[in-house]
Amino acid sequence: MQADDERVRHIRWGVIGPGRAGSRFAEGLQAVEGATLDAIWGRNGGKAIAYALRFGGPLVYESLEQLLAGNVDAVYVGTHPDTHAAICLRAMEAGKHVLCEKPAALNERQLVEVLASARRHDRLFMEAMKPPFFPLYRRLREHLKTDPIGQVGYVRGGHADATLASSHPLHFAELGGGGIMGIGPYEAFLALDWLGELKRVQTMGQVGAAGVDTLALFQSEHEHGMAQLHTGLELLSRGDALMAGPLGYVTIHENWWNPVRATIRYKDGHVVELDEPFVGGGFNYETEHFCTLLRAGRRESPEITHALSLGMARLLEAARTALGVRFPGEADEENPQGLKPASISIALRHD
Repeated sequence: MQADDERVRHIRWGVIGPGRAGSRFAEGLQAVEGATLDAIWGRNGGKAIAYALRFGGPLVYESLEQLLAGNVDAVYVGTHPDTHAAICLRAMEAGKHVLCEKPAALNERQLVEVLASARRHDRLFMEAMKPPFFPLYRRLREHLKTDPIGQVGYVRGGHADATLASSHPLHFAELGGGGIMGIGPYEAFLALDWLGELKRVQTMGQVGAAGVDTLALFQSEHEHGMAQLHTGLELLSRGDALMAGPLGYVTIHENWWNPVRATIRYKDGHVVELDEPFVGGGFNYETEHFCTLLRAGRRESPEITHALSLGMARLLEAARTALGVRFPGEADEENPQGLKPASISIALRHD
């Protein structure tokens, strides 16, 4: 283990997928000490070359196999969700540590397989979920330890984005699209982070002609309370969040997943304002966390645990399948999540 720790003291990254997320990862990596972008592969060779020229000239590989056989310690998987699980499996089989963009897999079954592979090959695997690593989110956690609002029992969060072009990947079922998969991971994280283990999900929504959800309202019951969440592709809504406890409530102001400001209002009347700007675009914080874990020989994040990722996958799958949204190749199994049936499940199709 010591030799391996020495080998990854300076962490060499490979990026798989030079798209929107891959570009933001590279921007963030520039703010992370002791880590460099050394390799890139994408299905579009011209796009990969342009990406390399933009971000300091990492080696451009012609195939995924060549990158995985190359001289990198970890890979960031920034492709569309339909390929996440397969690429993660191949990367860990090749001995690479993996930071995978959310959602880490199309469904719970795929993620179980990915996590089993991480254990089998003794690799660090983490789903890329940035909010808990931002300075504001960390400061909020610390503040509530000394000035608590009590056990959070209700969470509200959501975001709908009508600005996405018709060519955006979220509009395509074959890529693992839809608002639940593209926006929902943030909302699922928020609910699970503050309310604990998932018990059941109720869903209402609309499914478009392309077979993906264009509006979804889902309520989830958890170990410590309830959440009301929403996502959408055809409406525009504010992206703030609320967490309520018996002694007060927290509002994380928009956009809550890139948090900068929070207001805490207490039962006794006092109000606390938190303001914590971030630097480096935001991806740098989760990447720095991943690098710290890797240097320490850790194989699981204490912040984005494997159990948390499984909970997010379970919640998202329950919400979308209740609307009849299934992706190519998914088995048509009844209640594959083993959750209590939703008392409300309505899908309005606009064909």
